[in-house]
Formats: sequence, C-alpha cells, structure tokens
Amino acid sequence: MFCFAGIASSFGFQMLSVAVGWQIYATTGRAFDLGLIGLVQFIPSVLLALPAGHAADQFDRRRIVLYGQIGEFFAIVALTALTLLHGIHEVGILALVLVIGIAKAFEFPATQSMLPALVPPAILPRALALNASVGQVATIVGPALGGLLYVAGPGVVYAAAAGLYLGAAALMTRLRYVQVPVRREPATVKLVFAGVDFIRQRPDVLGVISLDLFAVLLGGATALMPIFARDILHTGPWGLGLLRAAPAAGALLMSLWLARHTMQRSVGMTMYGAVAGFGVATLVFAVSSTLWLSLTALFALGAFDMVSMVIRGALVQLDTPDAMRGRVSAVNAIFIDTSSQLGEFESGILAAWLGAVPAAVVGGIGTLLVVGLWMVMFPTLRRRQRLEGS
Repeated sequence: MFCFAGIASSFGFQMLSVAVGWQIYATTGRAFDLGLIGLVQFIPSVLLALPAGHAADQFDRRRIVLYGQIGEFFAIVALTALTLLHGIHEVGILALVLVIGIAKAFEFPATQSMLPALVPPAILPRALALNASVGQVATIVGPALGGLLYVAGPGVVYAAAAGLYLGAAALMTRLRYVQVPVRREPATVKLVFAGVDFIRQRPDVLGVISLDLFAVLLGGATALMPIFARDILHTGPWGLGLLRAAPAAGALLMSLWLARHTMQRSVGMTMYGAVAGFGVATLVFAVSSTLWLSLTALFALGAFDMVSMVIRGALVQLDTPDAMRGRVSAVNAIFIDTSSQLGEFESGILAAWLGAVPAAVVGGIGTLLVVGLWMVMFPTLRRRQRLEGS
C-alpha cells in the first residue's frame, strides 16, 4: 500500500509539473517565471518544515500523509476547473502550486518517518532503493504521458493528476501502520529545533545532507527544460516529457540494482563520486544541442542522483532513533527542498541574466567544486565504509 500510494502521487505530481511548466512558459515566455514555480514551493517547505517534523513525531504519521494528499487533490481540482473554464492565469497557477507546497511540507517528514517502521533495519537500504524504483516507474511514464496529454490541453493533464492523487489517498487509508506511542509535548522551540541539534552533532549526517543541498542547488538545470526543449532542441511538449522522463529512467535502473545489492564498503567515497558524476552529466546536458545526447546526459544524471539519494536516506534513517525521525526528516526536507526548488529559482534567475546554456554550465562546474570542498571539510564521511556505522 505504501509503495503504490507513492507511485500514484508521484505519477500525478510529475504530470502536474509538465503541465504547469509548459503552461506558464507558453503564457509568459519568461525564464524567470519558471523559477517562480520553484520559489513558491520552496517558501512553505522551509517555513513549515520544522513544525511539520514535530507533528510527525507527535501525531499519527499516516493521517498526516493522508490529509496532505487530500489537500493536494483539491488544489489540482481547482487548477483543472479554472483551466477548463479559461479562468486561469499565472498568479492563479502559482497560488495553487503554493497550496500544494504547503501540503507537501507536512507530508514529506511523515512519509520519510514511516518506512523504517515497515521493514527491518537490516534491509532498510534495499527497501529505500525498491521504494524508489517503483516510484521511478511512475516518474518515467508520468512526464511522458503528461506531455502527450498536454496536446489535448492542460486541463486534461490536471484532471488525470487529480484522479491519481485521489487514488493515493484511498490507498493510504488501507495502509496498516503502527506508530510507537509517544508522550505528547507542546511545540516548544527546543523540541521543534531538536532535529537541527541532532544533525549538528553528527558530522557524517550533516555532511551527506549538506553535500546534496549545495550540489543539486547549483546543478538544478532541469528547471530550464522547457527552454532547452523549445528553443535549443526545437521540440514540443512531447520532447519536454521525454526530457523529464530521462533522469527517472536512469534512476529506475540504478535503484533496481541497488535494491538487489547492499553497499558494503566505501559508501562515503561512493557518495562523493556520485555527486561528481551528477555535475559532469549536468555539463554535458548544458552543451548538448541534440535530443539524443541530452537524453543520455539526463539518464546518467538520474542514475548518479539515485546513488546519492539512497546513501543519504539510509545513512540518515539508520543514524536516527524513531522518536526523532520526524524532526530529522524535516531538517532533511529543508535541505532537499532548498536544493531542488530554490535550485529551480536560481537556475531561472541565471538563465534570465546569462541565458539557459551558460546558467547550466555554471551549475555543473559549481557542483564539482562543492564535491572537492566537502571532501576536505568532512573527512570522516570520506572515510566512512558502511551505512550502519563509521
């Protein structure tokens, strides 16, 4: 139930992303507006992450996820109705994306905290990889199908995404999940920020989370895909769908391999190598002028990103007690959302100033510089051999 609910919501979100990005860029033609999509998702994810983490440790995590999915469903229904009635405009789209961002801010730490309670700790890394692989199936098909459905209009894409979110919520109601009871405590500043203190005291956890933050923040060229698709690769919505699906295809194959093979040694250097590969793939995508090379680069980018994601997720969860997982996952969410959503905003700003290709080149080079700097700043992570301990 957990995996299939994730597939449905991921499928819906990827279709939604294609429609929102193409609709806004087709309406305004401004790269800056693509960055605003990331910004309106980033703001609630940062402002609400710590309270959401506290809520995940104090209340039923399954219910929090369920309520978040229902909220996203109603926001997408509103997008559908306004689009079909020709009452949609840029501000309306961004406002409803903001609502979705608020719901996801509460949903993420609760979701991340649930999985360790559903599987034994010994197989958590493989479970994370398997969960990622089934989700990537939806992530691959979702953007491609979203691009194809967009030919019939964005309202059709939004309606399909709304149906998928409704299905995810229905599956979540059937999930059997038992959470360890905790003593309810008021949301004091100390308790809300306990996840921050926990991470600060563990250099490996801080290093792996912050590495992903800055690398993906600088390498967030995927936000510029509508520009690359239309103006550089000279394709349409179907091409944009393929570009968005390519990283997921690489991530899927890598996650299937990781689901069958547990990383037993040199996980720290593996993490650094994967992020460096992410930076190189970003550079190749930036300079490519042909669709097949761009798809290949994005495929490799997704595979490298999956390696770093599984290492980060398993290391953080295995080093964190269950009573703290909501708050630690919330801090992790801030880092992840900052890297992806603020990275989209940063890419949009750079593209508006420099152009799409130079912006992506700067991001790839910046990612490689961050890897080198982090290897010096976090030597214990560089020497870490196993996920379960140093």
